[in-house]
Amino acid sequence: MYGWVGGKHACMDVTEVSPLVGLRVGPFTVGHTTIKSVSSKVAKHKKTCSDIQHAFMPFAFDTYGFSTLEVVNLLHRVQRVIHNNIMTPRSINVVFVRISFAIQTGLAAQLVVCLPFIHV
Repeated sequence: MYGWVGGKHACMDVTEVSPLVGLRVGPFTVGHTTIKSVSSKVAKHKKTCSDIQHAFMPFAFDTYGFSTLEVVNLLHRVQRVIHNNIMTPRSINVVFVRISFAIQTGLAAQLVVCLPFIHV
């Protein structure tokens, strides 16, 4: 993303996490797998992006709708830009509605694939 963080370009890593992964490891905590994934992505990519004078932004969310603070801030910023340039009642929350729909559609597709095939 050009000129995104303090005038620097930003590298972004988009990650969708299933909160059901690793349930046997410990008690279920909302957002735990997403935050763990962000930590792993930062450790993996931050130095490489910094070496080329870019900021690194992890964009992580889970299939239940949990998003990290970085994601929420980014989406609010995109939403403000859209609203300032389009100015319709629909532009007020279009970003969050579309992201939510995309997450739901992806989750539904994953669930349908797991269904047993029944011959009629």
